[in-house]
Amino acid sequence: MNHPAELKYASTHEWVRIEGDLVVTGISDHAQDALGDLVYVEAPNVGQHITAGDQAGVVESVKTASDIHAPVSGTVVEVNPDLEDDPDFVNDAPYSKGWIYKIKPDNIADVEQLLSAEQYEAGL
Repeated sequence: MNHPAELKYASTHEWVRIEGDLVVTGISDHAQDALGDLVYVEAPNVGQHITAGDQAGVVESVKTASDIHAPVSGTVVEVNPDLEDDPDFVNDAPYSKGWIYKIKPDNIADVEQLLSAEQYEAGL
């Protein structure tokens, strides 16, 4: 599995990358592999405030559906518009084209509470 060391991870299989004052998030390579071919991604709404650990969306595959959880608390400022037509970006490139949404976090320091790639992989 590919879990870049520069990212942080939630135990619920989401990854985060800090870009300026925003947090970009998606699901990990492990999660997309376990789900199989994705057919639908439901992201949170722009402007919606989400709380760390709460459900923020859903991904559906040919096998099953799985909740996406918020890795940090904050306000959703952007969703990936490409996933509506091409949810397979999450399978093909989970850490680049397959990002799901961006959050303006309530506290950017909350990202440091998430798992390192090494810690995440140890829990798999």
